[in-house]
Amino acid sequence: MEFTTGARLEIRITPADVGKRVSVRRLTDACEGDARFTDAVGVLTSWDAGELRLTRRNGEVVRIPEAAVVAAKAVPAAPARRRGPAATAAELTRVAARGWPPVESERLGDWTLRASAGFTSRANSVLPLGDPGLPLDAALARVTRWYGERGLPALVQVATGAAGTAEPLAAELDARGWTVRRSALMQVGELAPVADRGEAGRVELSRTTSAAWFSLYNRAAELTPAARTVLEGGPSVWFATVRDPSGADPSGTPAAIGRCVVDGRWAGFAAVEVAPAHRRRGLATAVMAALATRALEEGASAAYLQVEPDNTAALALYNALGFTTHHSYHYRHHPTV
Repeated sequence: MEFTTGARLEIRITPADVGKRVSVRRLTDACEGDARFTDAVGVLTSWDAGELRLTRRNGEVVRIPEAAVVAAKAVPAAPARRRGPAATAAELTRVAARGWPPVESERLGDWTLRASAGFTSRANSVLPLGDPGLPLDAALARVTRWYGERGLPALVQVATGAAGTAEPLAAELDARGWTVRRSALMQVGELAPVADRGEAGRVELSRTTSAAWFSLYNRAAELTPAARTVLEGGPSVWFATVRDPSGADPSGTPAAIGRCVVDGRWAGFAAVEVAPAHRRRGLATAVMAALATRALEEGASAAYLQVEPDNTAALALYNALGFTTHHSYHYRHHPTV
């Protein structure tokens, strides 16, 4: 990344650039002549007391001593290689929340506290979409009490990496010792190309789950009434099942499963699983295509899904189906957890 004019390194940012995406080059290991340059890119979330703090796309906060900065400049948001459906991070976050509804929720200003007996972080975390209506420390104290009363750790879901996301909140939580627990990518894509990959007759669709469907779900050990409430909740939910293609076990564990929730123009995919003995046969694609076809029939045109960044097999599948990352999110947990 070019920082120079001629041969001179330049620092082209000031504290007035807090809130912008920047690239900073700093000098490290400056002892006995073993100095080297390291670059960091992220949103400049603070610059005070002689220290810059940058929040990266994955939510990591980088602290840089002002004296170590040798060059810096504001940079545009990273362009996507492919453009998915137009949407703001706030729109996608709200749609995804409706598609994975908690058993219990409570408003705290523009924040939503969600609890579902511990089934998934998404359904057991704070969704902060604005001002909580209280000073931050008071809001966090309220959050901690609320989750403690339910025997749950206090988690806050924080979106990063796109316009309008919550890097400033991530930095404030980091300063208070709330550390990153897990992260995920929010991906989007056009729905029709996914539907075009299907084969008629392979996939069964249902409005409700079944014991067979649950037997393949990767969170089967967590299944509770709360889990069923979350999975079957949402505006218009569909479950997909592919029976064992050999026909050897027509009533037992499926070869593949999936879930889709339709909400206006959006279709959200989740719980796409393939039994180990049936992988690399196109069953995950078939499941998503069948669900996409049904979502198109209900008027949807765009798709979203959430995937962990280290799930390389799933990312390869979604890339082949035309999905691209819109933004990231992660969970911050209370320092006493």
